[in-house]
Amino acid sequence: MENNWKNKIDGLLLRREKVEEAGGKERVEKQHQKGKLTARERMEALFDDGTFVEINDMITSRATDFGMDKKKRPSDGVVTGYGKIFGRVAFASSQDFTVGGGSLGEAHAMKICRAMDMALDMKAPFISINDSGGARIEEGIDSLSGYADIFYRNTISSGVIPQISVILGPCAGGACYSPAICDYIFMTRQNSQMYITGPAVVKSVTGEEISAANLGGAQVHSSTSGVAHFVYEDDLSCLNGVRRLLSYLPQNNEDYSMVVPTTEVDRCDTLTDIVPADSKQAYDVRDVISTFADENSFMEIQPDFAKNIVVGFARISGKTVGIVANQSAFMAGSLEINASDKGARFIRFCDCFNIPILTLVDVPAFLPGSQQEHGGIIRHGAKMLFAYSEATVPKVSVIMRKAYGGAYIAMNSKGLGADVVYAWPVAEIAVMGAAGAVAIIGKRAIDAAEDPISKRQELIDEYNEKFMNPYVAAEHGYVDEVILPSETRERIVAAFDMLEAKEKTLPYKKHSNIPL
Repeated sequence: MENNWKNKIDGLLLRREKVEEAGGKERVEKQHQKGKLTARERMEALFDDGTFVEINDMITSRATDFGMDKKKRPSDGVVTGYGKIFGRVAFASSQDFTVGGGSLGEAHAMKICRAMDMALDMKAPFISINDSGGARIEEGIDSLSGYADIFYRNTISSGVIPQISVILGPCAGGACYSPAICDYIFMTRQNSQMYITGPAVVKSVTGEEISAANLGGAQVHSSTSGVAHFVYEDDLSCLNGVRRLLSYLPQNNEDYSMVVPTTEVDRCDTLTDIVPADSKQAYDVRDVISTFADENSFMEIQPDFAKNIVVGFARISGKTVGIVANQSAFMAGSLEINASDKGARFIRFCDCFNIPILTLVDVPAFLPGSQQEHGGIIRHGAKMLFAYSEATVPKVSVIMRKAYGGAYIAMNSKGLGADVVYAWPVAEIAVMGAAGAVAIIGKRAIDAAEDPISKRQELIDEYNEKFMNPYVAAEHGYVDEVILPSETRERIVAAFDMLEAKEKTLPYKKHSNIPL
């Protein structure tokens, strides 16, 4: 009996050793030479020290065609499991490029789906780490069905638990659509690639020579396509970025974000130095955020895409707030197609997960021009209106300077359900700027004047005096209070404290039909 125990224990340890050696020392070394961690090293970096527990570690492919018997290895090219991140449970999958290039087959997909099901059952975040050459061709339709199973679970879990995709190698073909359904995508500058059709296919169809990085690298997806939300230099810094993001988020849609003690700051007395009173002069709205957000707490999302709008998470008195702000330093902060998509998606995420929204308004217009009109600015701009209107979380706005026309409405105006709206004394809330308004409503008077130039200036001055200020809006109830810039943090804190117990129920519906 004693020997039998020894044999069984030795057998188990041998099997574990086979699992842990992954694709073998040579392939692991190649992974390291590329600056990449192995699948298990990534899991250890993601979770709190000593908390990662692997599940289904010995699952092996059942495929036998095309010499698959010789290629099989325990764990089938993906590591799955759970652990804790800042003391809270999370689930994850990590593809192992050292085993068959991390290709996805039936058993591989089954492991990921089991982890996703557990995450949904436990109402905990799910993180998928992607490093795969794509579908396992030897397994044919079973591989494609595996992707479908994953996409289905991504969709069912959407808005229930946070889902984060981390691209730490290739993510090609249909595999891209799982990250696309997730809430946030992380990439590394050197090794990440995402594309539906690879460079060889592009060349065969168009004759164009293009590298994988130029086709679907981090630079492209963070600045041009808008697919990626965060970019880091290497695996370790990227996984630390995932951990940081999760610190702002609740576990699920019935939970609330952690309160994290941080250094509170109130530098709002510097706002008049940061923001010029002249609405034609630019400034960086991130400098505004730094005056009232807890120190070093602002985590910007998609900083290189649609730079005319800034979105991200910050803490105010230790509590997570989602911030949406026009960026005066880029395109004067106007709203266009990409900014509308970026803003609307972020607003809806905050609403899904009970995160209050602070909107900083300094917007001249929806960007005019035939390119925007033909590209569907009406459809895309409507997403902003829809997202704010549908959101039931606490919503506070600060109108800093310009708030013109339809763009004013779209930036969480009172009519779209803003709970509290503040305005600074230099705020200009109107249908359009004075010069444009006078050109329309004062045309006859200007044409009939002996001195048209003087008359035009007279009408502009009159329009500025009557309409280009926050007081008309305040008198009509569209602004709750006109405040000094130095009072901004104080008022924001008070408003969100007051709104903490807010409950609002929308009419019953199966789901809304946002203008996608």
